Amino acid sequence: MTANSDLSQEQIEQLEDRARFVRLETIRLIEIAKVGHYSSVFSCAEIFSALYYDVMALSEDPAWPERDRFLMGKGHAAVGLFPILADKGYFPAEWLDSYTRLGSPLGDHPDMRKVPGVDFSSGSIGHALSNGVGIALGGRMKKLEFDVFVMLGDGEMQEGQVWEAAISAASHRLSNVIAIIDRNGYQLDGKVDDVMAIEPLAEKWRAFGWEVHEVDGHDIVSLTQLLRRVKADTSRKAPCCIVAKTVKGRGISYMETEPGWHLGYLSPEDSEKARQTILTTRITSCGEVA
Repeated sequence: MTANSDLSQEQIEQLEDRARFVRLETIRLIEIAKVGHYSSVFSCAEIFSALYYDVMALSEDPAWPERDRFLMGKGHAAVGLFPILADKGYFPAEWLDSYTRLGSPLGDHPDMRKVPGVDFSSGSIGHALSNGVGIALGGRMKKLEFDVFVMLGDGEMQEGQVWEAAISAASHRLSNVIAIIDRNGYQLDGKVDDVMAIEPLAEKWRAFGWEVHEVDGHDIVSLTQLLRRVKADTSRKAPCCIVAKTVKGRGISYMETEPGWHLGYLSPEDSEKARQTILTTRITSCGEVA
């Protein structure tokens, strides 16, 4: 990561390639499991790419005490994270071939006891930010310097524990806690704001004492530039929240318009068509492709 927010064309292409890699590997692994969360991963593929391939301070050793931490409230998107951790060398790539099979360390949700590089065993929604606050406080006590990135689903904003953690982070002035809300507008039961309205979201986080930014979560340039600036800002005294506007199922048109793809399975023929679409489509924003 560099404090300079400018990205070269080579860096942009690499980040787009890694987001494409996340989508393709998600399809492959769900073929093994026979059911999975395609659309939940596709909405945050660019977030994964920006964090793990540009912004976060990492090393080849997942046990490095000062590496940045990443916690995922929407743990059902782990199928998109596991290929990245294998790509980083945190565990053998062969593990991916056993995804969700009996005895495999890789399940539908991440288990920090079994998977190197996983910082939080998420499954039950609403607990990730609280754990991120605890990790940040622990690092402060040990005088370690690292940032704690917590990715939350927008449906997760309906959980009271999220807001308790938000108050706590602001009260303790945990400027190294960075929450990223995957604002794709849908949850298991339908549209988030039909189930329980959460707007005005940015204003709520500001009222809780957080610095807040909004960004197109599929615009890899704007997203990465913002994350770089936030990470490099040593003058900030408050935790930071980034509301990333995304589209659930981004990249596969029928997944973008059908909330039932929160959990599903592509037939072999449809799976191959989806691969070809991903390989030939350049995603540039929430609403544009090239």
